[in-house]
Amino acid sequence: MLRSKSKPLSIRDRASAGVERAFQFLLGVIIVSVIYRYCWIDASDPFKCSALQNKGEWLDPGTKWNTWNAFKSWQPPGCMMHEYTKRDIQECFQKRRLVFIGDSTTRQIFWAVAKKMDQQKAQKEIEEMLDLDEKHTDLAFESDGIKVQFIWDPWLNSTTLAEELKLFKAYPSAKSDEPESAGLLLLGTPGLWYARHGQENYFKDFRDSIDAIIPYMDHLPENDTSLPVPMTLASRQESPNLLLMAPIQVPRYEALSPSRVETMTPEKIDQMNDFLQQASAHSRADIVWSYSLMTWDGDSPYEESGLHVVENVATAKAEVLLNLRCNADAALKGYPFDRTCCSNYTQPGGAQWMMILGGMLVLPAILFSRRRHVSQIGRFLPQSEILTAMTVFGLVVCYCFYTDRTQIFDKVHKKFEGSQFLAACGAATAVGALSIRRSKSPTASAKAPQDIEFLPREQTDEWKGWMQFIVLIYHYTHGSSNLGIYQIIRLLIAAYLFMTGYGHTMFFLKSEDYSFKRCAAVLIRLNLLSCVLPYMMRTNYLFYYFAPLVSFWFLVIYFTLKIGHSRNSNLIFLLGKILISVALTTAFTKIPGVLEFVGTVLHYTCAISWNISEWRFRSSLDLYIVYIGMILAALSLRSFRLESGSISPKSAIDLLIQLTIKFPLLFQAALIALALGLPPGMWGLLRKSHTKEDYNWWQPFISFIPILCYIVLRNFLRVFRSYHSTVFAWLGRCSLETYILQYHIWLAADTKGLLKLGLWDSRIETVVLTAVFFWVSWHTAEATHILTRWIVGETAGYAALVRKTSGEDDAVGQKNSPYLLPKVKAEEGASSSLSNGVRAAASNGRFEGVLGKLNHSLKLRVGLIMFVMWVGNVTYR
Repeated sequence: MLRSKSKPLSIRDRASAGVERAFQFLLGVIIVSVIYRYCWIDASDPFKCSALQNKGEWLDPGTKWNTWNAFKSWQPPGCMMHEYTKRDIQECFQKRRLVFIGDSTTRQIFWAVAKKMDQQKAQKEIEEMLDLDEKHTDLAFESDGIKVQFIWDPWLNSTTLAEELKLFKAYPSAKSDEPESAGLLLLGTPGLWYARHGQENYFKDFRDSIDAIIPYMDHLPENDTSLPVPMTLASRQESPNLLLMAPIQVPRYEALSPSRVETMTPEKIDQMNDFLQQASAHSRADIVWSYSLMTWDGDSPYEESGLHVVENVATAKAEVLLNLRCNADAALKGYPFDRTCCSNYTQPGGAQWMMILGGMLVLPAILFSRRRHVSQIGRFLPQSEILTAMTVFGLVVCYCFYTDRTQIFDKVHKKFEGSQFLAACGAATAVGALSIRRSKSPTASAKAPQDIEFLPREQTDEWKGWMQFIVLIYHYTHGSSNLGIYQIIRLLIAAYLFMTGYGHTMFFLKSEDYSFKRCAAVLIRLNLLSCVLPYMMRTNYLFYYFAPLVSFWFLVIYFTLKIGHSRNSNLIFLLGKILISVALTTAFTKIPGVLEFVGTVLHYTCAISWNISEWRFRSSLDLYIVYIGMILAALSLRSFRLESGSISPKSAIDLLIQLTIKFPLLFQAALIALALGLPPGMWGLLRKSHTKEDYNWWQPFISFIPILCYIVLRNFLRVFRSYHSTVFAWLGRCSLETYILQYHIWLAADTKGLLKLGLWDSRIETVVLTAVFFWVSWHTAEATHILTRWIVGETAGYAALVRKTSGEDDAVGQKNSPYLLPKVKAEEGASSSLSNGVRAAASNGRFEGVLGKLNHSLKLRVGLIMFVMWVGNVTYR
């Protein structure tokens, strides 16, 4: 029953209200903090160009005994660098040259870029250069039309340098007969040679050489593009040609040879670098000071000579150059938007502006008017609870946009640490253990079939919850770089799909409800969020691959069981249908050309462009586990009915099932022995898989073994079946939303990085953002439930939440509500697909026929939604 308005709130209700206000305050703190940082602290560097150019730190600093796997992740403050490939470089420079001028430290960066273009060819040319002992010479490297040049000029006073500086223009001329400017020109500061070979006037000579170059690097007003460098890096929003200077490479003095130690003194190097800082500050020339920070702390970044850096550091220097030069227009290439340094996101299009205005202004204003009981418009609006759900949903989608499609929030790289992964899993386990409570006995409902003891709802929710914790930790800590963790996660995803097969099959076989309404309800519940986000985030539906994957398998289950459903009571017939479905699905997925044909039809009819190869890979990984769930559901239901006497044995399979019923202890002992013995054997098999590709081949055929073993061990004692973790079960009920929303409001750059505030300690920010992430996911889950019931025409509101359903949207009273604590109050009354006010208006207005048909026809409502999505697809820009 709904709570009376006059009834005082209980302690639990007041606690729930307090928790809600605390999370609202926390979200407010986050929003105010990032706006402050963006508008004040980062006002001079909105695109993080200066951050990339001048600052940074190593996420994986090594030691002098181990540098091979170190220095691979350089982290500028608040943004993410992209690891450039040969294709990326070709798209950025096209036919323009990359020119490096300087000494051997600059040559290292030249070779790092060359290796990105063609590793084998570059390595061969390096060996030839060393064999000929021609290190002090000009070099040229070309691969697939991209030319990279190195000019040996350790004094920066050659005629070639002068010619390149005269040719350089930030914006290439449209005239084809003019000599072409370099697309990227890096000058290595000549300090080491002036320190090593200069005379008493070394500093004056050094200063004169810098003074001669600075005028070519000086910046002009942003609206003047007539001279070489029209604007500072921090203010540009596109990728013109770039002229940069590298600071003097500070040596590792104790490792220098005796002759170098006498001349390359810290006093000389520091004096020249100080002058370079003054010159760049006065002229605003672009000096890549982050290079100095790469070797600032420790001896491990250097080679044995003490003068040159190890290969990974040289590669990181090349990455900084390429990100400075090529990132500005990278957003035009589409998602994933993982190049957030020196980059500006694509401006919102028409559809995005409509969603932003609707979600942040229109819906909140309508809800405010509805709650104020404005009689003039209230009768035209849905119930307050429906409007609240729509407003929450719209605000969450807008929050996703501002976190992951603007520079308002910081984004940083992931870093895998085994200890961090284990610590996070340990903390989640502790929280789950502290929330273990006795499970309530299942109850029958007039509208839902009677439940059975095997795999009760609370247990499957708990199962989803603890698996979701591990999956989230895996994504956050970059666990995919570890093969063992990757294998575990693949098994957890298979377990999700197993429960999809088991849950839906059990519902259909018990209820015999194959109605369009049931099908639409499940699909809308699964896909509402993952269908709306692509329009806001410029991604596509398959990007949120778990919702499409579960939807695909639901349809497979639905049609497999619906066809000939009047004979589903015949177990042999049912198992035969399942085997035919296995064959058809395998053919549909594996035969080349079938999925491609579907993709082509969708592209030309609905303007949908999906990565068919990625979908084939994803769907093939767990090709058979859903059918294992279906078979187990059929056998479990058959066993229950045979044991209850509602049916009599009719086949050999029934006789085998009766034996398990007649000798339960023997059957349980055999299952336990298998459950304890099979996992070690499987672990030994997995030890032979040394790559992800090798394991992926085995995955479809072996994933059922640990899943069934877990089920046996989780249920073989009554005490195990009688308790569950409430925290894990709560997360399991909103696991779909946490999986999708993590892409944008917890992770960043479309899962490639991590979201940060950029103000406090990283650990504090992680705790704050994680808490808000779970809270937002929980609210989104409830909003999606309510909107789904509204669309399909079921009763909405709190009363609907206490109705028992099954599959992906089950709810049994408060225990299955997506709330961690019960709601304080609920809207009195209920509404169906259209509010009473709208129906009343429609009955007297000119839209009576249209609204009446929409109100009474679910197919029309679904068709209207599909039509709106089709229009959105073909008009989206």
